[in-house]
Amino acid sequence: MSIIIKFFVAPDDEAAAAVVDHGPDEAFESLVFGNFDVEEAMIEWESILTGRSFDELVEADEPAVVADPGDGEGPMVLAASKVLQDALAAANVPRLVEVGELWVQERAAEGEVFDPEVATRILGDLAELARSIGRRGGSLYCWVA
Repeated sequence: MSIIIKFFVAPDDEAAAAVVDHGPDEAFESLVFGNFDVEEAMIEWESILTGRSFDELVEADEPAVVADPGDGEGPMVLAASKVLQDALAAANVPRLVEVGELWVQERAAEGEVFDPEVATRILGDLAELARSIGRRGGSLYCWVA
């Protein structure tokens, strides 16, 4: 379970990796969330949005690890796939609500309780961030601690 989750846009993997020790706050605007398994969530979101299976995405090593100096024992930076980034950017509000509801159902099947309104807010904020990439360039990343 991730305690602090910060999604941000960076120009490339090198710039994203550079913030691994202290987070993106000083270098990049970020969205802050907490208390869910963000790696699993990113796979589930992409699976729901694209129809690709969870296992297929895991085999494809999604989300990509950009920086993990503590080998899973400290802060790390993940890169959202271009497919997830584009799917979020293209999703309208009804689609984001649907994805949020399906994600909450998947979490409930694993014994986790997640508020559907919070799920929709997270996905809506991420969609806005993904849309901003088209205006300024870069890619979507996630810093986790």
